[in-house]
Amino acid sequence: MLKLYKFLKPYAAMVIGAFIFVALQSLGDLYLPTLMSDIINKGVMKGDTNKIIQIGGIMLLVAGGGVICSITASYLSAYISSSLGTILRSKIFRRVESYSLNEFDKLGTATLITRTTNDVTQIQTVTVMILRLMISAPIMAVGGVIMAFRKDRPLTLVLAVAVPVLAGVVALLASKMIPLFKLVQVKIDKVNLVLREKLTGIRVIRAFNTVEREKKRFDEANVDLTENYIKVNRIMAFMMPSIMLIMNLTSLAILWFGGIRISEGNMDLGALAAFTQYAMQIMFSMLMLAMMFIMVPRAQAAAVRINEVLDTEPEIVDAEVTNNKFEGRGFVEFRDVTFSYHGAEEPALKNISFSAKPGEVTAIIGSTGAGKSTLVNLIPRFYDVDSGSILIDGVDVREISQEELRRKIGFVPQKAILFSGTIAENIKFGNENATDEEIRHAAEVAQALEFIESMDGGFEHKIAQGGTNVSGGQKQRLSIARALVRKPEIYIFDDSFSALDFKTDAKLRTALKNETKDATVIIVAQRVGTIMDADRIIVLDEGRIAGIGTHKELLKNCDVYREIVSSQLSEEEMV
Repeated sequence: MLKLYKFLKPYAAMVIGAFIFVALQSLGDLYLPTLMSDIINKGVMKGDTNKIIQIGGIMLLVAGGGVICSITASYLSAYISSSLGTILRSKIFRRVESYSLNEFDKLGTATLITRTTNDVTQIQTVTVMILRLMISAPIMAVGGVIMAFRKDRPLTLVLAVAVPVLAGVVALLASKMIPLFKLVQVKIDKVNLVLREKLTGIRVIRAFNTVEREKKRFDEANVDLTENYIKVNRIMAFMMPSIMLIMNLTSLAILWFGGIRISEGNMDLGALAAFTQYAMQIMFSMLMLAMMFIMVPRAQAAAVRINEVLDTEPEIVDAEVTNNKFEGRGFVEFRDVTFSYHGAEEPALKNISFSAKPGEVTAIIGSTGAGKSTLVNLIPRFYDVDSGSILIDGVDVREISQEELRRKIGFVPQKAILFSGTIAENIKFGNENATDEEIRHAAEVAQALEFIESMDGGFEHKIAQGGTNVSGGQKQRLSIARALVRKPEIYIFDDSFSALDFKTDAKLRTALKNETKDATVIIVAQRVGTIMDADRIIVLDEGRIAGIGTHKELLKNCDVYREIVSSQLSEEEMV
């Protein structure tokens, strides 16, 4: 957890200030029982009203100063902890943004959300406790013992018995609670995972009538978390009465033995009152320390999880010396590329070699699982190849900065993703400097203009989170418009026409020809009709190239392609 507190360097002065104000408040609290003792002995017992007013005035000043110090310390503590939370969330988000898809696959979305929210909240909570108690509790405990000892040494033996008993009870309960607290974060992860899957997959759940099964899954995760919390709360429920019992027995013992000492003339009433207050201060400071040490392990578990995110280095990083100055207009070349996913027994792609030129359309087709999407995901360097190389305009993509590489590419993913905001904002995601005219033109080419203008507000129509208020075909066309407005050198369409009807598909491909005539176009498709007119068709089969050529050439030379075509088209349509 100390690694995370390095981010508080800019707030070092405020941290020191918080500690100083807490220390001043604690010293004031320690001085008040002595003043109360003086009022009893020097004022009340002697009937001296002036002395009562004089010492009472000092008590009010000390108490007022304590209030000011407490408020200031609380403000500084809250500000510092909130700032630390802000910094940590920002650091986590930026680190996650730099991850390659491999890191996302390893950690998982649900746990990243939990670590950014709940885990950071645990660190914030403990930070406030540390700033308020790490100085206060030791001062009150040690100072209380010293002041009590000064008031009456023999009576301090009561504390010598009570404090170890209290410490033993707290240590026993803490040993039971700490392992349970560590489990909480893992169980919260599980609840978030199930909840996220349920929310994102609600259509599938309802379509297959598995609502009850998903309820059971969520209830199991929820009950598991609840039972863990109940165990913690049971221990907490036992802890408070047991501690209060010890504290009350201690007070009773002090009053009993103190009364005996007063009757014997060895102690005065004011000293007994002060001693009782010091005993309570010592006990409460021990309780506060116990609470802090119970909460710290949970925060430590959260800190470990946060550090895991911050310490996870992305596999895909820019080269120390990048080559961003190269000539060309999007010439793409694969040279004997082999790629495997982490943990896979077999490579997803094996010995892939081909080139895609500007002004041409290169299509990729194959059966499900042949590696089509994997192949195009290598071009923007979402993954790095195991062997071989991918070149853009003669430069290996690993030598180009990721920002420069992706600036050259307009990518339309297999699953169309839209963001909450207006339609115009979603299209401008491809080019934040795009004018209204360019946005409109991109939408027109993508065959999206008609349905956009039919919506309330047109381009200012609000897209719901995840694009739930538009159809699959509309999502795809808006995603295509987003790529078009970028005006890249390389267009990658990863099965981006699958949700379109044949008429819209044909109109879109015709419009794209004019729009992308100077760029390299790579299309992944399942429908043969979408790629029949491509300048080059690459047929993938189990991660290998089964054939390269035009539609007619592949019909003659490639059995795999012929099987795909015959499964979709009639004999007359094949020609």
